[in-house]
Amino acid sequence: MTDAKPYTIEAESLPEVVSWPAIFGNDRSVELEIGSGKGLFLANAATAHPERNFFGIEKAKKYARRAADRVAKRSLTNVRVLPGDAKQFMAKHCPARSLDAIHVYFPDPWWKARHKKRRMFAEPLMLDIERTLIPGADLWVATDVNEYYGVIRELIAAHPRFVDQPIPEVKEAEHELDYLTSFERKYRIEGRPIYRAHYRFD
Repeated sequence: MTDAKPYTIEAESLPEVVSWPAIFGNDRSVELEIGSGKGLFLANAATAHPERNFFGIEKAKKYARRAADRVAKRSLTNVRVLPGDAKQFMAKHCPARSLDAIHVYFPDPWWKARHKKRRMFAEPLMLDIERTLIPGADLWVATDVNEYYGVIRELIAAHPRFVDQPIPEVKEAEHELDYLTSFERKYRIEGRPIYRAHYRFD
């Protein structure tokens, strides 16, 4: 068993506005993932970039625990996981101009028309993304839902400070490090198309 507690931030303990140096114990750059799932991206990115800090937010507590356990098994001290609502965190607790990158991978599409208002990627979140990124930061997005991808692209296009960037070529996966997330691994094995976008915040 691993002790995931040092890697977990409790929502109840959050100050009005968080201090990244206080959370991580250093002043390195911070990348935030909205919807961390089981933590595959956090673990792989933090392993590949020990010079950066990674903060993941996952609403489902059981998945947040699995993400924290995953990074604890690798002793990745540059990762923290928050079990909580990313929209609330971004709106109330995330400091302005403090993030070097935001990652939003496979957000819930909420298929039914009456549920689409629950979608994570909507204009309120877009405003908070714009507020919290530093100039020169990156926004990365991926989904397997073409319709949602179109909605996301339209939302971002309405914010001219986000400049479209080339998407790196996706290579044939040979091991776990070749997948962004557990969802991507599942969908690529099933042969589903993956829609990706990368923006630079000017």
